[in-house]
Amino acid sequence: MWEELAERFQQLYLTPGEEGAAQYRAVVRQGKDAARKDLSGFIQHPADCMTVERTPAGEVSAVCVHERADFERFLQIMANRCQRVIIPATQGAAILDGLIDWPRVRAHKAAYMAETMSHGETPDWNGEFRRFTADKRNYTTALIVLSWGPYSGLDAGETGLSREEWLEKSFTIRKYHECTHFVCRRLYPEKKDAVWDELVADAVGLLAAFGTYRPDLAEKLLGIREDGYAGGRLENYVKDGTGPEGWVPYCRTLVRYLEKAARALNGASPYDLAVHMEERKEKIESSLPASGI
Repeated sequence: MWEELAERFQQLYLTPGEEGAAQYRAVVRQGKDAARKDLSGFIQHPADCMTVERTPAGEVSAVCVHERADFERFLQIMANRCQRVIIPATQGAAILDGLIDWPRVRAHKAAYMAETMSHGETPDWNGEFRRFTADKRNYTTALIVLSWGPYSGLDAGETGLSREEWLEKSFTIRKYHECTHFVCRRLYPEKKDAVWDELVADAVGLLAAFGTYRPDLAEKLLGIREDGYAGGRLENYVKDGTGPEGWVPYCRTLVRYLEKAARALNGASPYDLAVHMEERKEKIESSLPASGI
């Protein structure tokens, strides 16, 4: 997997830090080959894999990385322009959208040159390149990267599952969660709302992993317990300065709504829950407690 991925995105051959960052622009923006094709900086677990996930918004490639060090290095290179930044321990996945897919550009160039010359015409690749890249959909792609480990850092003892069962469920939740973000950003780009988005994406993941929505886990995954907020992911999405505690009533009410919606959609695709929620978002939010109060 790693060799295939690095040939497609040659920045993976670079080393995070000053030297790699200096080469990053030439490799990513200009499509030049990396000076050294060396992947020894990655541990490369035997179970690492890449799959193509089918969603209501189209196909998207998902990469599963088992070693935490590899996951963090991957994000330093691919999401942070080869900078040696700290990746939060609470982060277990990411969507990398707008990645330049140079093999696709080169394939188009080869086809264009062959087609033009077959008609006895003189190719104008510079002009064709400007036309082709005028639409980002022609040359960019999205990639989902997933780490392996307990979802949201939640201990298996809080789920009622064995450690092995929870790790398997965690991977399914994480994959469907990120794919849901991909779907919503493509189909509903004007409806971004961090706390809502996280609860809906978690709901789709839980539905895919368990076959039913688990409101008890939905709250625990954000750090909400019976007596209120106990610390967790919720604080990562609250940006209004009010603190995560003020969002607990909002979250609990939305969880109850998600439970009812998931039950009503019994037997449908997990992604149908996200579509259902997004298409009714304004109406649903009008009945939720004011967030941050």
